[in-house]
Amino acid sequence: MLQIKSVTKCFGPVTAVNDVSFTVDAPRMIGIIGRSGAGKSTLLRMINRLADATSGEMIMDGENVLSYRGAKRRAWQSDCAMIFQQFNLVPRLDVLTNVMLGRLNLHGTIPSLLKMFSAEERLNALMALDRLGISEIALQRVETLSGGQQQRVAIARALVQEPKIVLADEPIASLDPLNAKVVMEALRDIHDRDGLTVICNLHTLDTARQYCDRILGMRDGHLVFDGTAADLTMDKAREIYGATRDFDESMTSTSMPAAKAAAKVQDLVPEPA
Repeated sequence: MLQIKSVTKCFGPVTAVNDVSFTVDAPRMIGIIGRSGAGKSTLLRMINRLADATSGEMIMDGENVLSYRGAKRRAWQSDCAMIFQQFNLVPRLDVLTNVMLGRLNLHGTIPSLLKMFSAEERLNALMALDRLGISEIALQRVETLSGGQQQRVAIARALVQEPKIVLADEPIASLDPLNAKVVMEALRDIHDRDGLTVICNLHTLDTARQYCDRILGMRDGHLVFDGTAADLTMDKAREIYGATRDFDESMTSTSMPAAKAAAKVQDLVPEPA
């Protein structure tokens, strides 16, 4: 069980996440939606301990994870794997080494960069790549890969951490619709096959509805929605996105042409006071 209790994050006078509370009492595929600046990424970074909370608690196995320091904090970051929008891979290293860097907390930086991994770890990394359909590129340098391939490498790196929770911060934001589908299906497979909680920040309503069991909606740092895909009506979506004009669901669809999306941007902008 993961309990988020009144978690708040302030950057000076700006409150990015404001008194957010929710509980994950069983493995779930959870999508967090909301406009840019709603606090989605900051919330994930606090869960992973990449950012410190200003106040609140995060309870896992009876302990407040937000109090962890040093080795305990690093161990938690290994248990709570993070997948980033911009992949965070090492471009000049090969794919296999990048995947095995998921074991960094166990080996340290220098042994990892010198590729001092066991045969078992190499096998596990290859199996993770094979699971994601990219084992044939194991020896290619990451800088030669497409964005979709790089994101699958990042997911494989998360898998070899053997995490308890997987967090994905806008994992498909920079991908075309086909690669976005491949990545979301891979994340869903991690939940279904491994029985892990996967929490994804997403911009698109259709993606959240299609892949997530539970959806959280954030607006201006507040949690304003917590329910299933069926509960996410268009009225609720308007509330989350702060839309006061006609809200077109296709605005948040990954399959919509860019020109049409650009034309719809103004539909999400609140009317002037």
